[in-house]
Amino acid sequence: MSQAAAASAPVGRDLSGPLAVSAALCAGAGPPPHRAPPRTPRALASGLAGLLGLVLGDHCAGCARPGGRLCPDCARALGSRARVCRRRPGCPPVWTAGGYCGLERTVLLAFKERSARGLAAPLGARLAGAVAAAARHRDVLLVPVPARPAALRRRGYDPVLLLARAAARRCGIARLPRAPVLAHRRRVSDQVGLGRDRRRANLTGALAVRDPAGLAGRRVVVVDDVVTTGATLAEAARALRSAGAVVAGGAVLAERG
Repeated sequence: MSQAAAASAPVGRDLSGPLAVSAALCAGAGPPPHRAPPRTPRALASGLAGLLGLVLGDHCAGCARPGGRLCPDCARALGSRARVCRRRPGCPPVWTAGGYCGLERTVLLAFKERSARGLAAPLGARLAGAVAAAARHRDVLLVPVPARPAALRRRGYDPVLLLARAAARRCGIARLPRAPVLAHRRRVSDQVGLGRDRRRANLTGALAVRDPAGLAGRRVVVVDDVVTTGATLAEAARALRSAGAVVAGGAVLAERG
């Protein structure tokens, strides 16, 4: 404090708090630096509660409003609009329940990456329309694409298997085998970020049928969550055909690209 400011300050007055700030400003000092308020325990608890609400089904996976795992508005917006996908090399005819953007992508990622397993039922109901179209409304065996072992360990569950189970219950014409049909016979990399050629090279020869004798002559529909280049479905179809199965088509929740 300058001598002038010190002389003007009343003797014996406490210059802490607001008075100290006023005195400093009068002496020519700048305003105190702004500090962002620390995150309070209540704010942290609120964020954690929102995440737990999504996982436990208390908040909608589409819009985050309370009231259940998928609110009526988001369920209606998702709907079920099965359509045939564009042709991809090596793939059987593939049907999808929708695209991979906006609400459809948000809900699917909540199911796959945020442990929202309760979404299997509504998403499986959407997938059932694509399954029925791929099966041409005839009895088929559903064969889900198996999760990579690393992804299965990370998540603790197989999203595509849960979707296939829910779709089979809803569809009526599709049956899920008691034991897995396909298995990885070698290690594969995560497909995310890979181009078409690298995806195909990554998966070629990666899948095998566990019990070929049980598939000879059976009509099957391959199930996956998303189709991008079609490399995964093409490899699954190759393995199934090599075991004598008749691949009627593929069914996915979303078509990307």
